[in-house]
Amino acid sequence: PKLVYHIDEPAVAALTQYYRNNIPPGSRILFSHYPLEFKDNMKRISGTGMNALELKCNDQLTDFEAKNLNKDPTLPYDDNSFDVVTCVVSIDYLIHPIEVLKEVHRVLRPGGKVIVSQSNRCFPTKAIRMWLSMSDRQHLELINGYFQYAGGFKEPRQAFDITAKVPLNPYHDPMFIVEAVKEGA
Repeated sequence: PKLVYHIDEPAVAALTQYYRNNIPPGSRILFSHYPLEFKDNMKRISGTGMNALELKCNDQLTDFEAKNLNKDPTLPYDDNSFDVVTCVVSIDYLIHPIEVLKEVHRVLRPGGKVIVSQSNRCFPTKAIRMWLSMSDRQHLELINGYFQYAGGFKEPRQAFDITAKVPLNPYHDPMFIVEAVKEGA
């Protein structure tokens, strides 16, 4: 397996800055790709993904579990154990996204936040088929629909275009966020 970013550097920088501005210090967070200072500022940073080598090489993680959520969508964590869960440019690869979001709901504390980032960049052979024929707006609407069917998330969910603006760069990867908050806070 290769250790690569799935999005370009301006998109990574935009996402990193978004996390920096929207995840409070001391949070218990699930998944990865956070600002460097998060390692020292957060109570817990857990990771779940398919690539064990990538997880092992991520020195921000306090713990991790390699797991293919397409084969088993359950998350290996206790109920109400995270303040924030992120899904970084990978919801388009999930074949059971509603079941995964139900699990995210289970592991989030009441009032906890889910941050789903997405771009139109993907590995076409791995993305679900309908994703490939959809616009950026349709991607956001689909993700909102996933949250709706998973249940237990406050309305309205919020969507943001955080695409980096780079002078003299005619193209860079678009970057979008969909945020949802678990009911009960």
